[in-house]
Amino acid sequence: MTTTNGTSYGPAPPLKVVKRPWDARGHADHGWLYTYHTFSFASYYEPSFQEFGPLRVINEDRVEKGTGFGTHSHAEFLIWSYIVKGELEHKDSMGNLENLRRGEVQFTSAGTGIRHSEYNRNKKEDVHFLQIWAKPNVRGLSPSYKTRNFSDEMKTDKLLRIMESVDRHSGKDEETEAIPMHADLSMSASILAPGKSVQHDLVAEGERKVYLHMIMSDRTQPKSGGAKIKVQGVELGEGDGAFVTGAKGPGKVEVESIGDKAAEFLLFDMA
Repeated sequence: MTTTNGTSYGPAPPLKVVKRPWDARGHADHGWLYTYHTFSFASYYEPSFQEFGPLRVINEDRVEKGTGFGTHSHAEFLIWSYIVKGELEHKDSMGNLENLRRGEVQFTSAGTGIRHSEYNRNKKEDVHFLQIWAKPNVRGLSPSYKTRNFSDEMKTDKLLRIMESVDRHSGKDEETEAIPMHADLSMSASILAPGKSVQHDLVAEGERKVYLHMIMSDRTQPKSGGAKIKVQGVELGEGDGAFVTGAKGPGKVEVESIGDKAAEFLLFDMA
């Protein structure tokens, strides 16, 4: 690496990638709810996995048809749902009522406090979605709400920005724009065909944390085959995650799809 004044520092150090296996995550089967927790949540407590940067929760939930989460309260968290399959009804104290389907991302900045429920009204099909929480960098915000639809086509063989810090956001309120939020966190999504690869450009200068999460196609990781990706020589299968440290912007993180089916995954880039 050479700076603008000609000083040479040699090659950038390699990224460190630590795999979080799918079956090492917290897990609960309540009948109506089948879930995996990347970080400590509810009755799952693991001191080593409390948070990563501002990222606090990644729950991969399957909610049985005709059931759901009753009305409950949140404050001072950024919360969003990424719908994988089925339908999820969102209802909240701000007057919002929506039935969310695949491709839709519903975001709530809980701020000073909201109440909401999430329910699967569909009588024929379970709903599979990821619920993600992050800590805001500003407290006392007024609650806010935003839903966007990001189609499979928009994510196929590319990294599509889904969530973005207000400090980097374009400010445009358009359907193709990422959802803005008050945290130094960007989230992108991809559906990457076997043999394809994508490069993520780190979104800010200086040290960055990166986390990747592979979305599951079933309740357990396939015993053979299935979607797989590779990051810095580390292979991830369905449900696996990876903590990436040593990243420094400007720089890149490359992800390659090496399985026998398209890999749907999320990539988080954080302070």
